[in-house]
Amino acid sequence: MAHEESADFLLSSSLDYLYSAALRVAALVNVADQLADGPADPGELAERTKTHPNALARVLRLLASRGVFHEDGDGRFAITARAQALRTDSPTSVRDAVLMITEPAIWRPAGELVAGARTGLAAIDAVYGSPFWEVHARDAATAGEFDAGMGQWSQLEARGFAQSYRVPPDGLVVDVGGGRGRFLVELLRIRPDLRGILLDQPIVVSNHDLGQLDDRDRWQAVSGDFFESVPPDGDVYVLQYILNDWPDDQCVRILQSIRRSMKPESRVVALECVVPPGNAPHAGKGIDLVLLASFAGRVRTEAEFAELFSAAGMRLTRVMEKTGPGFLSIVEGVSQ
Repeated sequence: MAHEESADFLLSSSLDYLYSAALRVAALVNVADQLADGPADPGELAERTKTHPNALARVLRLLASRGVFHEDGDGRFAITARAQALRTDSPTSVRDAVLMITEPAIWRPAGELVAGARTGLAAIDAVYGSPFWEVHARDAATAGEFDAGMGQWSQLEARGFAQSYRVPPDGLVVDVGGGRGRFLVELLRIRPDLRGILLDQPIVVSNHDLGQLDDRDRWQAVSGDFFESVPPDGDVYVLQYILNDWPDDQCVRILQSIRRSMKPESRVVALECVVPPGNAPHAGKGIDLVLLASFAGRVRTEAEFAELFSAAGMRLTRVMEKTGPGFLSIVEGVSQ
């Protein structure tokens, strides 16, 4: 019987990727938005979403089996509490983040993960013949989905960070590699006493979202290369989903660059997945395989973060969990 249970579990698990595929369909055609005002049958939904009625119903049937949407006895579908965050107008919407994590430049390399397992290098090279950031640079659709998804994810993580971590009053936060600045926008909205500097590559900073903040005196957008230098005299330097994108030697370069600009009392805060010991499920273990598929970095343990900080002339002071949605822990370090 044990072998039969094993076979059943493994066969069922091998189909799990289809749930992600179905989530992408629902997000792409905005099913949750269409059901916000009440249930609808597949024909109505297909007309609104420009899809095929039977095909869409089959996609939603799988999602309903996990509580994302609900199918009644007449074949009509309704939104559920679990599906609310797929709505574009939800305050905790993850619609763009779902599209990012299932975009082709991440999805396709995951199907070739064996290449990464054999070589230790990102599997994306076997699929596209180039690293993710080169694919990102030459494909506007990939870049758009990734930037929108990371922005949405960053905004959600910022809320938990602001509630969980004490940034000094009237402090200066430097968002290192902060993309379009959605994390910084959310943080400065929650903490009106803070000022912020966004640092990223010129092409990214040129499309920043900091203008959403009313007070122009509270923020600054700076273009640059975080491997070389970062703005000086910040009270807190934030790295969100940065260190996990790079191998150890490159992470040490980034941290050393920050260390050169820090004041004696400055802190570095890396918002990253931290994998705990043991075999319990943890989102970081899945994200680690996303990195093996499409990027050059990896998710680390607390001990591995301590080694990175030490190699850069810093000291890991604590790792703490934050509140709210998202998968990131708060990894704090200071200059030695």
